[in-house]
Amino acid sequence: MAGHRIFTTSFASVYPLYVAKAERKGHTKDEVDQVITWLTGYDDAAIERVLADGTDFETFFAGAPAMHPNASLITGLICGIRVEEIEDPLMQRVRQLDKLVDEVAKGKKMTSILRVSA
Repeated sequence: MAGHRIFTTSFASVYPLYVAKAERKGHTKDEVDQVITWLTGYDDAAIERVLADGTDFETFFAGAPAMHPNASLITGLICGIRVEEIEDPLMQRVRQLDKLVDEVAKGKKMTSILRVSA
Protein backbone atom coordinates (compact mmCIF):
# COMPACT_ATOMS: atom_id res chain seq x y z
CA MET A 1 0.00 0.00 0.00
CA ALA A 2 2.97 2.28 -0.42
CA GLY A 3 1.92 5.77 -1.34
CA HIS A 4 -1.73 5.32 -0.37
CA ARG A 5 -3.58 8.62 -0.49
CA ILE A 6 -4.47 8.53 3.22
CA PHE A 7 -0.76 8.70 4.12
CA THR A 8 -0.44 12.20 2.68
CA THR A 9 -3.87 13.36 3.87
CA SER A 10 -3.70 15.87 6.70
CA PHE A 11 -4.78 14.54 10.06
CA ALA A 12 -6.64 17.84 10.54
CA SER A 13 -8.91 17.07 7.59
CA VAL A 14 -10.00 13.70 9.04
CA TYR A 15 -10.09 14.58 12.75
CA PRO A 16 -13.37 16.57 12.49
CA LEU A 17 -14.93 13.53 10.80
CA TYR A 18 -13.86 11.34 13.72
CA VAL A 19 -15.38 13.82 16.18
CA ALA A 20 -18.58 14.21 14.12
CA LYS A 21 -19.02 10.43 13.96
CA ALA A 22 -18.74 10.14 17.74
CA GLU A 23 -21.01 13.14 18.37
CA ARG A 24 -23.71 11.82 15.99
CA LYS A 25 -23.92 8.79 18.23
CA GLY A 26 -24.04 10.80 21.48
CA HIS A 27 -20.34 10.70 22.35
CA THR A 28 -17.76 13.44 22.73
CA LYS A 29 -14.61 14.97 21.29
CA ASP A 30 -12.94 14.17 24.62
CA GLU A 31 -13.60 10.46 24.08
CA VAL A 32 -12.07 10.66 20.61
CA ASP A 33 -9.05 12.50 22.04
CA GLN A 34 -8.75 9.85 24.75
CA VAL A 35 -8.43 7.01 22.23
CA ILE A 36 -5.96 9.03 20.12
CA THR A 37 -3.88 9.66 23.24
CA TRP A 38 -4.04 6.02 24.27
CA LEU A 39 -2.98 4.75 20.83
CA THR A 40 -0.27 7.30 20.02
CA GLY A 41 0.94 8.88 23.24
CA TYR A 42 0.09 12.40 22.01
CA ASP A 43 -1.31 14.62 24.77
CA ASP A 44 -4.05 17.20 24.17
CA ALA A 45 -1.57 20.01 23.45
CA ALA A 46 0.33 17.86 20.95
CA ILE A 47 -2.90 16.88 19.20
CA GLU A 48 -3.77 20.59 18.87
CA ARG A 49 -0.29 21.29 17.42
CA VAL A 50 -0.66 18.48 14.88
CA LEU A 51 -4.05 19.84 13.86
CA ALA A 52 -2.73 23.40 13.54
CA ASP A 53 0.37 22.32 11.58
CA GLY A 54 -1.58 20.33 8.98
CA THR A 55 0.49 17.23 9.71
CA ASP A 56 -0.22 14.30 7.38
CA PHE A 57 -1.02 10.80 8.65
CA GLU A 58 2.44 9.44 7.83
CA THR A 59 4.14 12.18 9.85
CA PHE A 60 1.48 11.95 12.58
CA PHE A 61 2.23 8.29 13.22
CA ALA A 62 5.99 8.62 12.64
CA GLY A 63 6.08 11.35 15.29
CA ALA A 64 3.85 9.54 17.77
CA PRO A 65 5.51 9.74 21.18
CA ALA A 66 4.64 6.16 22.12
CA MET A 67 2.42 3.73 20.25
CA HIS A 68 0.57 1.75 22.90
CA PRO A 69 1.92 -1.78 23.36
CA ASN A 70 -1.65 -3.14 23.39
CA ALA A 71 -2.41 -1.71 19.94
CA SER A 72 -1.90 -5.22 18.59
CA LEU A 73 -5.04 -6.22 20.53
CA ILE A 74 -7.16 -4.05 18.21
CA THR A 75 -8.91 -6.56 15.99
CA GLY A 76 -11.98 -6.76 13.84
CA LEU A 77 -13.26 -5.40 10.57
CA ILE A 78 -12.88 -1.87 9.28
CA CYS A 79 -14.02 -1.16 5.73
CA GLY A 80 -14.38 -4.92 5.24
CA ILE A 81 -10.74 -5.65 6.08
CA ARG A 82 -9.46 -7.31 9.24
CA VAL A 83 -7.29 -4.79 11.07
CA GLU A 84 -4.96 -7.45 12.43
CA GLU A 85 -4.23 -8.80 8.93
CA ILE A 86 -3.12 -5.51 7.34
CA GLU A 87 0.50 -5.94 6.30
CA ASP A 88 1.56 -2.31 5.83
CA PRO A 89 2.41 -1.01 9.35
CA LEU A 90 1.32 2.55 8.60
CA MET A 91 -2.01 1.47 7.09
CA GLN A 92 -2.55 -0.82 10.06
CA ARG A 93 -2.07 2.12 12.44
CA VAL A 94 -4.49 4.27 10.45
CA ARG A 95 -7.07 1.48 10.54
CA GLN A 96 -6.47 0.85 14.24
CA LEU A 97 -7.35 4.48 14.91
CA ASP A 98 -10.43 4.17 12.68
CA LYS A 99 -11.48 1.08 14.65
CA LEU A 100 -11.08 2.84 17.99
CA VAL A 101 -13.20 5.78 16.81
CA ASP A 102 -15.84 3.31 15.55
CA GLU A 103 -15.90 1.67 18.96
CA VAL A 104 -16.37 5.04 20.66
CA ALA A 105 -19.25 5.83 18.30
CA LYS A 106 -20.84 2.44 18.96
CA GLY A 107 -20.83 3.15 22.69
CA LYS A 108 -18.42 0.46 23.82
CA LYS A 109 -17.10 0.90 27.34
CA MET A 110 -13.85 2.85 27.40
CA THR A 111 -12.14 0.05 29.36
CA SER A 112 -12.96 -2.30 26.49
CA ILE A 113 -11.88 0.19 23.82
CA LEU A 114 -8.56 0.79 25.59
CA ARG A 115 -7.99 -2.95 25.97
CA VAL A 116 -7.80 -2.78 29.78
CA SER A 117 -7.89 -6.18 31.43
CA ALA A 118 -10.44 -6.66 34.17
